[in-house]
Amino acid sequence: MTADHTHVRPWRHIERRKSRQIRVGDVLVGGDTPITVQSMTNTPTSDARATIDQIRKLEEAGADIVRVSCPDVESTVAFRTIAREARVPLVADIHFHYRRGIEAAQAGAACLRINPGNIGSPDRVREVVQAAKDHGCSMRIGVNAGSLEKELLEKYGEPCPEAMVESALNHARILQDHDFHEFKISVKASDPFLTVAAYHQLAEAIDCPLHVGVTEAGPLRTGTIKSSIAMGNLLWAGIGDTIRVSLAADPVEEIKVGFDILKSLGLRHRGVNIIACPSCARQGFDVIRTVGILEERLAHVTTPMSLSIIGCVVNGPGEALYTDVGFTGGGAGSGMMYLNGAIARKLANADMVEEIVDMVERKAAELEAARAAEKVAAE
Repeated sequence: MTADHTHVRPWRHIERRKSRQIRVGDVLVGGDTPITVQSMTNTPTSDARATIDQIRKLEEAGADIVRVSCPDVESTVAFRTIAREARVPLVADIHFHYRRGIEAAQAGAACLRINPGNIGSPDRVREVVQAAKDHGCSMRIGVNAGSLEKELLEKYGEPCPEAMVESALNHARILQDHDFHEFKISVKASDPFLTVAAYHQLAEAIDCPLHVGVTEAGPLRTGTIKSSIAMGNLLWAGIGDTIRVSLAADPVEEIKVGFDILKSLGLRHRGVNIIACPSCARQGFDVIRTVGILEERLAHVTTPMSLSIIGCVVNGPGEALYTDVGFTGGGAGSGMMYLNGAIARKLANADMVEEIVDMVERKAAELEAARAAEKVAAE
């Protein structure tokens, strides 16, 4: 029996919000396309080599889209080289300086992250929109609770969902008035409650794709928790077409956490999903140490598959029934290996890591071969 975690069951089905589809380079966002995962570089953009190196690490981690800040002319000059080297579409992050938006579009940006209302006169907005049209760029309207317009703060008294949504719709109207519709919107806050409420209101008000995230979520552990709570709530409700987990950590961690959130909800499948017990006195081997080693050893496997590592026979055999590969601790220094839900053989604890890595790699190769054969047959 081959474990099938892509099968949609009635009690775990998420019905995604209907949004129109836009293009970010060669990546489609919105509609029924897979939810994309993105991050942002934190190297000086003017240092093209350092930025390209960081983008390469993000690509290897699975990033679908990468954002790069363009605060000055040196950055947009370097952006041309960076965009040429990147293997994924790049979003140029633009604030205040309309010329940076034009330069980034000319330099190869697939998308401009911009707020039309803060880059100057209507003529300047028109020039940026025209540059986006001329060079095939989409746009992201990015509203943050910490940088709302003065008049909205005076109107509402404080950052609130209504103020954030009004800001987003005002910016969207500017683009629509210029007959530009290739845009997505984000309404982020560092407060999960404010974030979720704003996105729910925005989802009802407009049909464009939504970029979901909690801004300035914090360090790796607490930021992951905060993001998972808010983004999990939204994604479970079907809201979100592309996501970024904003962490004060290595940007690669943002990609890992993003995929883990989607994987937990059955919305994206990439790499090995390790199901492991927290361990207790019944464990037949050191579960925590073993899982840590396996997580590192299997990081290169991108094929969607499942692996159960359970310390004893209470839940081990049951979990192994529904995973591609499994190991259940027994006694006397050995445990039981499972493949496709069936017992494969007894295995000494001392040999388990190497054997599990080998079995997972072989199973991944088998799944990839089957997928390739299906693709050929479909063509």
